[in-house]
Amino acid sequence: MRPASIGLPLLFSSMLSTMASAAPPPAPLVLLDDAPRPGVQILALAPDTTHMLAGESVSADAALRPAFPGSAIELARSKRADGGAALALQWRKIWKSGVALQTTPQDLRPFLAHGTLAFDLKVDALAAGGLVVKVGCGPDCERQVPYVLPGRAAEGKGWQRVVLAMSCFARDGDDFSQVAKPFTLEGTGSGQVSIANVVISPAGKPNTTCPDWRTVAVTPARLDEAWSIDWWLPRHRQKLQDAKRMVAEGHSPQLVFIGDSITQGWEKEGAPVWQTHYARHDALGLGFGGDRTENVLWRLQHGAVDGLDPKVAILMIGTNNTGLRGDFPAITLAGIRRNLGELQQRLPRTRILLVAIFPRDATPDGPLRRINDAINAGLPALADGKRIVFLDVNRAFLAPDGTLSKDIMPDLLHPNEAGYVIWARAMQPELDRLMALPRL
Repeated sequence: MRPASIGLPLLFSSMLSTMASAAPPPAPLVLLDDAPRPGVQILALAPDTTHMLAGESVSADAALRPAFPGSAIELARSKRADGGAALALQWRKIWKSGVALQTTPQDLRPFLAHGTLAFDLKVDALAAGGLVVKVGCGPDCERQVPYVLPGRAAEGKGWQRVVLAMSCFARDGDDFSQVAKPFTLEGTGSGQVSIANVVISPAGKPNTTCPDWRTVAVTPARLDEAWSIDWWLPRHRQKLQDAKRMVAEGHSPQLVFIGDSITQGWEKEGAPVWQTHYARHDALGLGFGGDRTENVLWRLQHGAVDGLDPKVAILMIGTNNTGLRGDFPAITLAGIRRNLGELQQRLPRTRILLVAIFPRDATPDGPLRRINDAINAGLPALADGKRIVFLDVNRAFLAPDGTLSKDIMPDLLHPNEAGYVIWARAMQPELDRLMALPRL
């Protein structure tokens, strides 16, 4: 992924208007139809490998076997009922598969203002999987539109035309002048789909909506990833019941942790540390794996802390805005600010400990580390030092040269038990101070 800009977003509509008036509309860019397209390569994608479709089919199974036994990916040429050409993708128990159409570098800038990406899609099986549509935005850059829920709704309904605005894939600062992968359809989990008639047109009417990248981080939403749909809402409901039970039993939580999978890890790798440090406060963990700022906001607006009156609420959120979507730091900061406002409204007597997003990537110059560092640089401005207190414990995780060890975070993102010991130790002095203060 290309490192994201760390500046405030520019005026996007102005950029599109300028591009629209710079040149006459181009001819449609046909990437896939019934005849082979000159210069278009068809690729099957796996998590760590790419496989060209040269004959009738190509399999990634041999490449998957060492790391993903039991997984499968196959891409094959097929026919529609009318005899037209299509591509069929099947995948099983894998976090990334896909079909990509690769070309010589294309200038897609003239298509951004009013253009569309359109393709025919037939979903044969997707109940255990999900889809994402991607368009390249230059070297080491691509943007995506999730297609999990509409993809599942299309299962068994035959061929359907999907039309997306090209502006769905553009953000300020992206350079679409040299795009070598103008179309990718990725699948996760397990599924079987077919595509045909892929074309990028200079104008058209979209029939499929996409999130607005400027506001998605502050727009309350459930986490509707393919891997989260089955458990996310039931977990939210269970947490509501847990909180009510604790209050009814006279153990109203005095400490609440709110966040993503790193916070949810207190229930797993961090459980022994939790029992040592936080159980005495009747603490409640509200960490949900995969959550971004808008997902925490949805949970807060749907009862997550209603009826509670903790002394301290600990909030750490934003690393999935960085990793899953590549949000600009300013966008993530807006989402965090919105969550802080929601917490202040719903917990008027509670102090909020705003914890810096943990480091990720092995080295300080890692692209995701740099984005998180830029977000963290803006967090002190969201705290007043009284009701909202900012705390950065990240140095405790890092070596003197800024490197992050897999002995602490094996995947360079999630702490193991040793990592949770470090977190608790580094946070404890400030947490003790806040817990001892008189109520607001």
